[in-house]
Formats: sequence, structure tokens, C-alpha cells
Amino acid sequence: MEANPVVHIPCSSIAVDSVLRLGSAGAIWGACYGPFDAKRLGLSGSYRASHIAKTVGKCGFYCGLFAAIFSFSHCGIQRYRRRNDWINTLSAGVVAGAAFGAGTRNWKQVAVLCRHLAQAATLLHNAMELIQLKLSLMITMPTLD
Repeated sequence: MEANPVVHIPCSSIAVDSVLRLGSAGAIWGACYGPFDAKRLGLSGSYRASHIAKTVGKCGFYCGLFAAIFSFSHCGIQRYRRRNDWINTLSAGVVAGAAFGAGTRNWKQVAVLCRHLAQAATLLHNAMELIQLKLSLMITMPTLD
């Protein structure tokens, strides 16, 4: 019997992978949004290039920071509870949402951000479990020759 490879991946590897992936996605988002924002502000020349570079760095950093907070809290909660289920994902979404919402110092935004991130993380977790189940069924099904 083969072991499930998802269970045996160390938390540090998951965290590094998620930071690199979401950080890259944030940098791409910043590269797409930066020129639009610079045009909206009426910037040109070196000011425009500087604004675009700052936007790329800022979006990449914040997305990577969110990924780090989410993945480390998910792994910590999973290690504490000794279970791998949707409650870990929901709790990690709340922690990440609270961390980002706390920067605004508006408790209503903190609550809304916690709720939305927890909901999105739980839906994504359930979708990934469904995909893994389908893949495992495809692998274990005998082929008809």
C-alpha cells in the first residue's frame, strides 16, 4: 500500500512553497496593476517606472507575507490538534485575516476580513480534498484491456 504523499510533506516545505507561489502571483499582479495605477495618477518617465517597481514589490511582499502567516498557522494548528481537517484551514484563515485586518486598526474590517479569508480557505481546502479523492480513485481503478 502506498502512503499518501501529501501527509508526509514537512510544514516548512509547504510554507516556503506557498510563499514563493503567492509572492510570485502578487508580483505579477503588481506588474499588471502598476502601469494602470501610474496612468491613473498621471505619472510619466522615471516617476512612472519607480511607482510600478514599488507596486510590484509591495504586492509581492504582501501576498508572500499572507502566505507565510496562513501556512505557518495552518501547520501549527494541525500539529497542536493532531488532525488534518477543515477546522485547521478555517482557523488559519481567521488568523491570517486578523493579522492583515489589524493593520487597518478598524475592528469591523478585521472581522469581515477574517470571515472572508476563513470562508475562502475552507472552500479551497474542501475542493483540494475532492480533487485528491478523484485522483486517488483514478489511480486505484483497474484498467480494462
